[in-house]
Amino acid sequence: MSSIHFPNRRQLLRGLGTAIALPWLESLPANRLLAEGTSPPVRMCFWYVPNGMHLPTWFPQRDGVLLDLPETLQPLAFARKYISCFHGLTHNSAMTNGDDEGCGHGQGAASFLTGAQAYRSQDNVRVGISIDQLYAKYMKDQTALPSLELGCESPRSGNAFGYSGTYKTHISWRTAESPAPYEINPRLVFDRLFAQGSDSLTQATVVERDFYRKSILDAVLDDAQRINRQLATNDQKKLDQYLTSVREVERRIQNQQPTEDLASLGISRPSGIPDDFHEHLRLMCDLMVLAFETDRTRAISFMLTKEATDRNYPWLGFTDGHHELSHHGNDETKNRKLRAIDSYHISMLAYMVEKMLSIQESGGNNLLDNTMILFGSGISDGDRHDHVNLPVIVLGKGGRSAQGSKLNSGRHYLCRPETPMCNLLLSMLQQADVPVSRFGDSTEPLPGFLI
Repeated sequence: MSSIHFPNRRQLLRGLGTAIALPWLESLPANRLLAEGTSPPVRMCFWYVPNGMHLPTWFPQRDGVLLDLPETLQPLAFARKYISCFHGLTHNSAMTNGDDEGCGHGQGAASFLTGAQAYRSQDNVRVGISIDQLYAKYMKDQTALPSLELGCESPRSGNAFGYSGTYKTHISWRTAESPAPYEINPRLVFDRLFAQGSDSLTQATVVERDFYRKSILDAVLDDAQRINRQLATNDQKKLDQYLTSVREVERRIQNQQPTEDLASLGISRPSGIPDDFHEHLRLMCDLMVLAFETDRTRAISFMLTKEATDRNYPWLGFTDGHHELSHHGNDETKNRKLRAIDSYHISMLAYMVEKMLSIQESGGNNLLDNTMILFGSGISDGDRHDHVNLPVIVLGKGGRSAQGSKLNSGRHYLCRPETPMCNLLLSMLQQADVPVSRFGDSTEPLPGFLI
């Protein structure tokens, strides 16, 4: 058995070459003791969408309690009490600030989670540490994976207006000069989450399991049955649902790959990336939920597509590219299509949120109660390439801080004009008990957001 120790409340199902983290099961003896004095961990997730939003259908009409959601946010109506909307947040660091020209796309993405200004160079990059990586550093070795960086589109991008293309393809920065590249292959993410943690694991183990088309769950079946005998009826049901969820994700990943032996044909190992973008996005959502449910990590950044992407969405009834549409020139036909893309992105966020609401943790809370999801773009109106009044929302309650606070969600916050978005990021860090008084260009925590 592996000697690896995870200094948190999770237990593992183990088998040859495999270790699968368990969700919270309160009836396990060790967890019963922990539940009495330990709060569930706080998770942070950061979704980035490119090219700005159609603003007229993004912001609520009134400040205060969210009684009605605007058109674009309607797919999240079932989770209204978990939503925090903001009007007036700005990233001044994304402005040109003296440059003759600027790359609105690259600067917007680079500053989104850093609050820092991108250094203008095609060869050298410099911006600042991002909030997800600061949280990961604070967590240190409390989870198996300090952070996950995910995406659904190749990060290749050219330079623009004297700025490195790296800025358009990275929102997560480990240091000011070290971007954290994201993974787009669901199969590799799955293996990273569930095929690690055992000293006996080798790449050959994974390849052999793939060759025989075996499930990762087959390797831990005996241990799962042993654990199951220790559980109360409600936890037995929860364990069964969790393992079914793991198997379903694994099956969908396997279905993206041919079953014949391709080595003899000189073809490399299949990538596991679905051809269908919708399925690709759903898989990434499922993997993020599993990563949080099993406490494999507490910090995830998700760059849905790279900044300035011209990806199209034919299943929405048109084939125009996203970036092309974002330069709408107030054309109503283009704006209608932009609204459809925005609503689609929100519907996928809603898919993830609904799954999180169904996962129970200790104290009668669900996974979303103990999570903060920031969703938004580093550009407000794509036609203007501006960074004032950014379209961002936060979902979740953020757990319970050491000071007893939680997020005051279910509200629309009408901030003073050009309030630094870093005030929101600072509030999130403080809710997660990270001992900081400033982040980026913050001036203060966002008033009223923590209660």
